[in-house]
This record gives sequence, structure tokens and C-alpha cells, in this order.
Amino acid sequence: MDTISTPHAPAAIGPYVQGKIVNGLLFASGQIALNPATGEIVGDTIELQTEQVMKNISALLEVAGSDFDHVVKTTCFLKNINDFAKFNAVYAQAFGSVFPARSAVGVAGLPKKALVEIEIIAEIR
Repeated sequence: MDTISTPHAPAAIGPYVQGKIVNGLLFASGQIALNPATGEIVGDTIELQTEQVMKNISALLEVAGSDFDHVVKTTCFLKNINDFAKFNAVYAQAFGSVFPARSAVGVAGLPKKALVEIEIIAEIR
């Protein structure tokens, strides 16, 4: 089992790591819209926050030796489930035409008052 770490994604804000690689799979911790350099939330809309989350996920995928085409499962947490369509529009752009399996749920709250959090499982190339 290997731990991944990159300064191009936010540092953990609790007792966890950015991700673990086990048996050829990356299990990445949930990402919120934090700027990796400042630790502050980026954007005040679901669209802007989702864009930052996808940038953070991209950085984790890159350091692990993978990409969005190899993401097999995502779990998406939305502060407001009514933002689902707006979220989907940005989310879909990151994946192009190769979509992973996914769960999406509305939640009462997220760290740092984020609007969205996404965790992934990806195959390592």
C-alpha cells in the first residue's frame, strides 16, 4: 500500500491522507474546492467550486499515474441537491465521454462550508 501526496492538491485538513494506492487502485480522499496554495475555498457557486474540485482531483490522479479515463467510481456530496443539474454540467466536462459509476447525495453540511465534495476510486495505468 502506498500513500500519495502532491502540493498541487489541498493538504489534508484532518487525520487522513490525500490518497492510498492498493492493488492497482487509487482511493482518493474527498476533495472540496480548496485552493492548494492558500487552503481557502475557491468560488461561491456550485459551478466554480466543482471546477476547483475537479482540478484537485486531476492533481491527485496525475501524481498517482492515472487520469479521468481511469476513474471507476465517484461519490459526490452536494450541500444543495437542487444544484444537481448545474453540478452535472461541470462534472461531465471533466470526464468527456468516459463516465465512471457514481453516487450523488445531498448532505446537511460539508467542511469549510463547501458546496460540493467528491471522492474517487481510479485504476492506476
